[in-house]
Amino acid sequence: MSGRFEATVEVNRPVAEVFAYLADGRNDPQFSPRVLKIERIPDAPTSVGTIFRSTVKDAGMKTAREFRITTLEAPVRLRWAEVSKNTVTAREGGYDLESLPDGGTRVRIYNVLEGHGLGKLLVGLALAAARKDADAFGHRIKAAAEAAIPPSP
Repeated sequence: MSGRFEATVEVNRPVAEVFAYLADGRNDPQFSPRVLKIERIPDAPTSVGTIFRSTVKDAGMKTAREFRITTLEAPVRLRWAEVSKNTVTAREGGYDLESLPDGGTRVRIYNVLEGHGLGKLLVGLALAAARKDADAFGHRIKAAAEAAIPPSP
């Protein structure tokens, strides 16, 4: 079983700067409290093939996660796929960004969660939790990006 969740939010910063912020997955702990630590491999600008290796805490359990960047089309599209072996994984996910007339950016994030082994029984619970938190997650992205990216003069 698999399923999708998504959120859309408007960030009051230019699309190129929001894209650069989100493409650097090392910023994820600023808006995702489940991410305890994260590193980029190689330690170079994000490109197709870059791996982000993280430790996350879900439902009180720590797990290791690895995501590979599969598409990078600055400043509008970023895609990833989880390559780690966990009971519930993000088979695919991404950001779609759109420049707004006022200079802001519309950001849509999505993930497709998939269960493996025992995870086939748990994926429904994970999806329900992710969908319930989706709007708040979008607002955390907005707040973190606006705090990290100085406003344009």
